[in-house]
Amino acid sequence: MVLKTDSLTRSRWGRALLGFIGVAAFVMLWKYAQSAGWAAPGTIPDPFSLPQALADEWTSGRLLPAVLSSLIHYSWGLAIGTFLGFLVGTLTASSLLLDALHAWLARILRPIPPLAWVVFAIAWFKVSHAGAAFVIAIGVFWVNYFATYSAVRNVDSRFYELASAFGQNGHLRQALQVTLPGAATGIFSGIRTGIGQAWMTLIAAELLGVPGMGQEMNSAAGVGAYNVVVVYMLVISLVYTLSDTLFGLIEKRVLKWRPS
Repeated sequence: MVLKTDSLTRSRWGRALLGFIGVAAFVMLWKYAQSAGWAAPGTIPDPFSLPQALADEWTSGRLLPAVLSSLIHYSWGLAIGTFLGFLVGTLTASSLLLDALHAWLARILRPIPPLAWVVFAIAWFKVSHAGAAFVIAIGVFWVNYFATYSAVRNVDSRFYELASAFGQNGHLRQALQVTLPGAATGIFSGIRTGIGQAWMTLIAAELLGVPGMGQEMNSAAGVGAYNVVVVYMLVISLVYTLSDTLFGLIEKRVLKWRPS
């Protein structure tokens, strides 16, 4: 039995089968919870009603505009937060002066959750794509800042000595030839984490009225259409999976020089 289980977990098709069994078991438990009334009536949707709910959202013309609207502020927030997190993380990790100047500020601002800035986002940008992008960028910034900072700080100092021995002197040249390649794995890890962080922040920001999937979820919950809420949750999961897979392919191509 142990050998058979071990062969399943090592086989590609075996792992796919086990994954399918896990999902099927979850759906069965979900259906039982709905039938047994584990929660208030109507608050646990029937899992088998989801395909029809998805079709209704598509034919009504609500689904695609909501996804596209979310992608607008998601893309801007992700891009701005990633760029600034990478830039500030690299600069502070490379300069003791900037690190000292920024240290207390980071300790003060980092514990503040991105959603705490929603009040200012509404005051400064109103209920708009810009306001949602602002909130998303804050959450993504800190993920990339700390990932980049740690990656740059952990580059082996001997690499810089070796570069100098081969005439690669100067801050800019060493940053391009040593720092960025040496820290690339950690930087890309931060970017990938930020992709997921952006989705979590985005939906919470949209619950306050910014057009998108979060707003549709809030509207559906308001009329008790919890199966529609789950539909949007699954769409979010699908879009995130696609974006994460795409970034994984980009990361693999860019970092193909790494030893396997």
